[in-house]
Amino acid sequence: MSQITIFKAKKIITMDPNCPEASHVAIRDGKILAVGGADCAEPWGGTQSRDDRLKDTVLMPGFVEGHAHMMAGAMWQYAYAGYHDRIDPDGKLWPGMQDIDAVISSLKTHEAALPADTPLVAWGFDPIFLPSARLNRHHLDQISPDRPVAVIFSNFHLMCVNSAALALAGYGPQTEAEGVLKDSAGAPTGELQEMAAMFPVMRRMGVDFRSLAQQEGSIRTYGEVAKRAGVTTITDLFSTMEPEDLEVMLKVTAEPGFPLRIVPAQGAIGATPEQIAAKAKSMAEQSTNKLRLGAVKLMTDGSIQGWTARVKWPGYVGGHPNGLWNTAPAQIYELCEVMHREGVQMHIHVNGDEAAEVSIAALEAAMRKNPWPGHRHVLQHCQMMGVDQFQRCAELGISANIFANHIWYFGDQHAALTIGEERAQRMDASRSALDAGVNITLHSDAPVTPLAPLVTAWCAVNRQTMSGRILGEAQRISVMEALHAITLGAAHTLKLEAEIGSIEVGKEADFAVLGADPTAVDPLALRDVPVLGTVSGGEVHLL
Repeated sequence: MSQITIFKAKKIITMDPNCPEASHVAIRDGKILAVGGADCAEPWGGTQSRDDRLKDTVLMPGFVEGHAHMMAGAMWQYAYAGYHDRIDPDGKLWPGMQDIDAVISSLKTHEAALPADTPLVAWGFDPIFLPSARLNRHHLDQISPDRPVAVIFSNFHLMCVNSAALALAGYGPQTEAEGVLKDSAGAPTGELQEMAAMFPVMRRMGVDFRSLAQQEGSIRTYGEVAKRAGVTTITDLFSTMEPEDLEVMLKVTAEPGFPLRIVPAQGAIGATPEQIAAKAKSMAEQSTNKLRLGAVKLMTDGSIQGWTARVKWPGYVGGHPNGLWNTAPAQIYELCEVMHREGVQMHIHVNGDEAAEVSIAALEAAMRKNPWPGHRHVLQHCQMMGVDQFQRCAELGISANIFANHIWYFGDQHAALTIGEERAQRMDASRSALDAGVNITLHSDAPVTPLAPLVTAWCAVNRQTMSGRILGEAQRISVMEALHAITLGAAHTLKLEAEIGSIEVGKEADFAVLGADPTAVDPLALRDVPVLGTVSGGEVHLL
């Protein structure tokens, strides 16, 4: 019989209503054998050992991040150009830059150290915070007139490039492509919106999110990033994995000591709906304990703060035109019908409420044609969804993964510059979703915002913006509701709630190791609860 290890903790928050708190948890074969007091494993006999390494910590179920991207760790090979301070996978603090001059200065320093034939790529920039002129090719030409320069915005839906990069893609006054912005004289400004406009430049500059995500080092770095956040299960929510990539993923995730379960969702692009569904089903057959395959991700609209999300009337404050469709409504209907018919779970990106409206209607049409009670389809971001839309989701069995971080990171800007005060008050409406009976989770969309589930929970609980105001008090949720969302709620969206999300007998021994009790601190201090590491399948990974 296998060894039984009994961990002692200051407190164990189980998320199991039958045994909400405990002091000990027993593990055998990487799974939870018993939960309770010091003698919880006594009925099981066998060889038992006690591990007191965690005796001064608080344990929770390992956090489950239902919307992140595996390039979150690998992006640090590029220059950081963001407004907010960020911490890299090695724990190094990178100060934010509060004006364009600071960005240009930092990138000039970075450019001077690059080999002559290497393009300069930066990421994390967000013009919505800067009161100066919008970043354009003339700014980036100051960094280098000859070397291609690309600055990817924090939302990853837009980028700005210099003249050399525009020339690489053949973009000029003659270009009529959607998403290639032009100035009053008809010349490209350097700003490119959404993938159709961005991809020609990215391809020529060697910016390949697939290769960034699928390298062995990137996968291991993803594990390190997750460990620092208390995350034991995470998504890669727009995977472009090919067969050779899958071999690498299977190899790395099977390595002893790898601290993470990964759930990729294949991007629903580049093939017919039938081919996409067939690939997803084929991949599902190769799932393992640490790698769960078979879901797909649909992209509909763009980003609210980039003004590329599709929004209902009255549109954007200031008269910006409505956003762009990454996938046209007719294609959304077709994809939803085929994926649902073929039994493939869908995660659907919806930032604007018009995108949500089309997606809900497409899902309902698919369900009428081919009933499937256990579909578990998930709308992702859900930022502008109203009560009516959440009620329809509840009726249809659709979950909502809500981008609560926007309240802190962009709330002030949304109220003033994108959707106006009234709609900003109800954006990322976790309370409305729960009251409608929708299963919710909360996410970071890392690397768009930092991977940190306790910060994400803090955003949903407090709804405080960067200026300190409360944006939408009626949409606050309780601490326990937020903790449920980043554990069992997220597990439900991944169809894994029988295996993870709570500390109870039979589930994987995956824990977040914390330095304080998140249910005992002031709700305003929730984001400050220290993460000390994780336990994954019974293996301790402390920072």
